[in-house]
Amino acid sequence: MYTAQHFLILETGRLSDPHAKISSNRVARIFLFLGMCLVMLVLSSARVHASTNISSSTTEHWAWNDLIGWIDFYNTNSITVSSQKLTGYASSSAGDISLNCASTRIGNVCGTSNYSVRNDGSGNLSGWGWNDQYGWISFDCHNVTSSDCLTSNYQTWINSTNGVFNNYAWNDIVGWISFNCANHGCGFQYSVITSWIATTTFGYLDSTIFDTGVASGAQFNSVLWHGNQPLGTSVGLQLATSNSSSGPWLYAGSDGTSNTYYTAGADISTPLGYAMHNNFRYFRYRVTLTSNTSGTLSARVDDVVINWSP
Repeated sequence: MYTAQHFLILETGRLSDPHAKISSNRVARIFLFLGMCLVMLVLSSARVHASTNISSSTTEHWAWNDLIGWIDFYNTNSITVSSQKLTGYASSSAGDISLNCASTRIGNVCGTSNYSVRNDGSGNLSGWGWNDQYGWISFDCHNVTSSDCLTSNYQTWINSTNGVFNNYAWNDIVGWISFNCANHGCGFQYSVITSWIATTTFGYLDSTIFDTGVASGAQFNSVLWHGNQPLGTSVGLQLATSNSSSGPWLYAGSDGTSNTYYTAGADISTPLGYAMHNNFRYFRYRVTLTSNTSGTLSARVDDVVINWSP
């Protein structure tokens, strides 16, 4: 029984040469940085202004407060929602409502007052906005202490699949700021909608070519990987075998097609189909990593072990 091992480190960053030389046929140490590409849903440009990702549609960029009235999240052409934060400022009868000290109408004021509205990557907002007339606007009852939520449990949140704002923010003088008419019944249709949605980050790495040295072909028995897999992330492995060092390389998963992966967790050996990978001399594998939906966590693969016998 023989084992071929390929050691690698996957981190966010750049992708180095995938054809780096190996130190032997059976054991290779190659350090790569896998640059992940973000898969984003692109919405119609007619709905979102070029410099903001808030909807321009008539009923889709308004919040409401009983004292201030309508708050416009679009017409300043400044508000952007990302996976980490909100930037820019909304307009109202009381003046600007700033969502980030780094992007006010007069520029960066963080040296005077450091504040922002934060996004946890899944659409749950927290932190503070600011209005010169009425002061601080809280987007989460946990901003001060958790005990505040016992009196009034609120948090502004964005639906991570369609970009619709929900619930309320709070100001000690003017009270509740509603982001969606569904909060109290839609006598008049309004909401705030962004093109931002929570997405996973996806990337893959193809290994170098390994030679078993068995001219008549080897039998490939199992695959496993070592590393760490946080909750909500995934690791997928595929194997490609050939009797030529130039391929072709057809990466396949558990059903023998490119549509599936071996998805067992770390340190769990998974049998390979006997008929799929029998009597082949050369092999490569593909490692696929998918982050959690907020894009804040990813698995770490330290090494992949392919078990084969002559």
